[in-house]
Amino acid sequence: MKIIYRLLLISISTVYSCKDTSASQEILKEDTSVIINAKTNHQLRKIKKATVAPKIDGISNDVAWSSAKWYDLNERWLGKEYSTEDFEGRYKLTWTSQAIYILAEIKDDILYDKESDPLTLWWDDDCLEIFIDADNSGGGHQFTHNAFAYHVALDGNVVDVAPGSVPTLYNNHVISQRKTIENTTIWECKMTVYGDRYKDGQLNDPVLLSAGQQLGFALAYCDNDTSSERENFIGSVTIPGKDKNRGWIDAGVFGTIELLE
Repeated sequence: MKIIYRLLLISISTVYSCKDTSASQEILKEDTSVIINAKTNHQLRKIKKATVAPKIDGISNDVAWSSAKWYDLNERWLGKEYSTEDFEGRYKLTWTSQAIYILAEIKDDILYDKESDPLTLWWDDDCLEIFIDADNSGGGHQFTHNAFAYHVALDGNVVDVAPGSVPTLYNNHVISQRKTIENTTIWECKMTVYGDRYKDGQLNDPVLLSAGQQLGFALAYCDNDTSSERENFIGSVTIPGKDKNRGWIDAGVFGTIELLE
């Protein structure tokens, strides 16, 4: 029975790990429960507050975006080398006391949504992934709410894995709209921030944001050009070492954003 139970746990972890097969086998050797909540601000970006919150419509003509800085989305976390014709990405950030706002410009020659069920293999579809750690503490979050890893699908569904290894929709956490012209897609997202005391199925108060606050943050894109599995995973922050796909388990690899007035 113990052997069967261990095999079942390994199977569940492999399905929900957002990993390719070889990397999954390697990462499962690690006890993620011992990842220490210790964060070094290895990428610190200062984000200006919006006087008027952007309208979430997939159009980048809001006043708040005009003065916001572009950041590159160009760190290859998974997959083979790719051309700029296949993928090129950048993003902007702003905030209000109620939410973090994200504008992402993704140039991708093929947008692919192969799974009709939003809770099945969501990472193998083209999607924007937003990582957020409300207190910037770092640490493990594989199946906890110490941090969130929101997969924002092409149809607007938002998926993360809840405690108990349960794939869950968090559509009220991230509201998004996107518009595509030729090979360029503009994503606009409004993300309400929740802390590590978040309880699924209960009423939860969001974190109120204020100037001087630091949050763990990273952005990534899952790119698939009609393959059976995700082909590339491109992120916003450099992750040292061989295994660069650690954002889904370790908030310590996130960058840091500091909120400015």
